[in-house]
Amino acid sequence: MIAINDVHKVFNKGKANQVNAVNGITLDIAGGEFLVVVGSNGSGKTTLLNLVAGSVFPDAGSISIDDNDVSKLADYKRSQWIARVFQNPMSGTASDLSILDNFRLAAIRTQAKGLSIGINDKFKQQVREKIETLGMGLENKIEQPMGTLSGGQRQALTLLMSVMDSCKVLLLDEPTAALDPRSADVVMRTADKLIADFKLTAILITHNLKDAYNYGTRIIQMGEGLVLRDLNNKQKSDLKQNDLFDWFS
Repeated sequence: MIAINDVHKVFNKGKANQVNAVNGITLDIAGGEFLVVVGSNGSGKTTLLNLVAGSVFPDAGSISIDDNDVSKLADYKRSQWIARVFQNPMSGTASDLSILDNFRLAAIRTQAKGLSIGINDKFKQQVREKIETLGMGLENKIEQPMGTLSGGQRQALTLLMSVMDSCKVLLLDEPTAALDPRSADVVMRTADKLIADFKLTAILITHNLKDAYNYGTRIIQMGEGLVLRDLNNKQKSDLKQNDLFDWFS
């Protein structure tokens, strides 16, 4: 599904502050796989995610999604495959629009825009039913502005919005870093269910080793722009939580 072949990325090349962010990484991520990426600050995790998303382009190597070479394809052109949830809950929603309007925009994210009826009773009911699965009591507040919600509520809704339109890949960029423990738990459980229900290929970047232990079907540890460890589903299931902490000791 996602093929990363000998990818390199250098920032500030030739300058005193040159950063070799990704150093020849090769990864094959199968369809339906839920990859968790851990590593210290500066290990290259976010750069790797940005390379897959198209926020930055590789200096060398190639990236393919669904057998399509996307190495030099801009992020907005990759939206036909990719949905992304950012660390900042404010990044994935329009604050001044209602919950309903945000969902409508998400539903036509990759479609050609024309003159048609955007919101009808059927769509409203569909949105209410999806939101009700969160257990946050927001299903009867769909006309409320998104900006009035808490960070946890917005992040959970952003996840639901990510599957309103067709997507095959879900990128989770530290989605719980800014949330309280209860909200973070709701967001991760929601993400895990959506990935399974829609058979998505997912990449989670996280510093939360408890989440890294509890979620995903594969885990890699990065350091200095390299993959230091790569554990498949069986190897990951054999891990103890303390093993992950030992990786960073």
